[in-house]
Amino acid sequence: MEKNYDLIFTGGYLSLPNGNKKADLAIKDGKISAIGNINFSHAKKNIDISGLNLLPGVIDSQVHFREPGLEHKETLSTGTKAALLGGVTSIFEMPNTSPSTTNESALNDKLLRAKDNSWTNYAFFIGATPDNASSLNELEKLTSCVGVKIFMGSSTGKLLVPDDESLSKALYSCNRRVAIHSEDQERLEERFEQFKNTKNVSDHPNWRDKETAIISTKRILEIAKKNNAQLHILHISTAEEMALLKDKKNIATVEVTPQHLTLYSPDCYNRLGTLAQMNPPIRELYHQKGLWKGITDRTVDVIGSDHAPHTLEEKENVWPNSPSGMPGVQTLLPIMLNHVNNKKLSLDHLVELISSNPARIYNAKNKGNIIEGYDADLTLVDMDKSFVIKNEDIVSKCQWTPYDNMNVKGCPIMTIINGEIKMRDGKILGSPNGKAIFFDN
Repeated sequence: MEKNYDLIFTGGYLSLPNGNKKADLAIKDGKISAIGNINFSHAKKNIDISGLNLLPGVIDSQVHFREPGLEHKETLSTGTKAALLGGVTSIFEMPNTSPSTTNESALNDKLLRAKDNSWTNYAFFIGATPDNASSLNELEKLTSCVGVKIFMGSSTGKLLVPDDESLSKALYSCNRRVAIHSEDQERLEERFEQFKNTKNVSDHPNWRDKETAIISTKRILEIAKKNNAQLHILHISTAEEMALLKDKKNIATVEVTPQHLTLYSPDCYNRLGTLAQMNPPIRELYHQKGLWKGITDRTVDVIGSDHAPHTLEEKENVWPNSPSGMPGVQTLLPIMLNHVNNKKLSLDHLVELISSNPARIYNAKNKGNIIEGYDADLTLVDMDKSFVIKNEDIVSKCQWTPYDNMNVKGCPIMTIINGEIKMRDGKILGSPNGKAIFFDN
């Protein structure tokens, strides 16, 4: 008898749009073909996943993979390999490479680089600048463009849109949702003079203080309102911003990082030094509790890693000459599964934050849910498996993690990309088969 399906997963708990349910799942031609009680004899291969949870493929909505121009820190190959080991099936990559991704040629170059090298599915942001602000409405429509990214605070090269006039011009031009790095550049420049000679990384959150973030977020909300724009504000780091954004769903969706939910000041700077340095900074427990309140009351829509690797040699520079950013794509899911096991949120809620909501917010086609006809991007997790995160297991080119020696419970044990098993029990299988992601514009 001819086999109807390529693969059937049997006996597991599926994270479906209407909740967790024990059911079988069949895959054919890279798509989810059937869900329910499926005849095992109708598949080329069956895998029993009893006692395990099958999630819609994790989408990391904010990664910096450094290619082109900064490949000594990371490449599309090494970054997506780290993602694969962490149970991530799709990545949205940021524009602050060298050259920056600010035009069609730069976007096409990244797509060409990713075509045969990406282990996960992929799409790329276009970076806004004062020079391309009026053409963003055309750039955001390009194939496999996630959308536009605006840096309001200090970043890389020309990727800075600090003044209200340029911000208004950019937001007026955009029709899709715009991702925002919200820190006030004027205040950053003023306050840097106070701290630049201290050489103490614990001053990083004093320089980039909470007001730097709050002022910026208030500004961008007002500008967006005037221009009828839709925002997605990245890596929120203060309790005050979270309270401010709670009733602004008509304007802005909200993203936080596992770092801000897990690490806190001054502990992280005392333990990790410049390895804990990122923008916006890790802040005190008061702010961390405010972010968790935003998770609980659903002000937060997305959790993204903000994977931003630098070499250990670069990180060893004395602050403020040390670069901001840390790796996170491989640890995003384990860290958050550990929080699920610690009763900070439910698994269903986590699935919304790392799968269905990123797909919904950016209108990614056939991603983010376990639905018949959707792409067979799936993440299998063992909620009872404990392991210790170690630097030596990090496959990012930087080869370190802020969570070194942390014991976590909850582990991705299989990553399925376009219907193919590409990671199983910590081992990468086959060759890269990631595909470009498409969006409804």
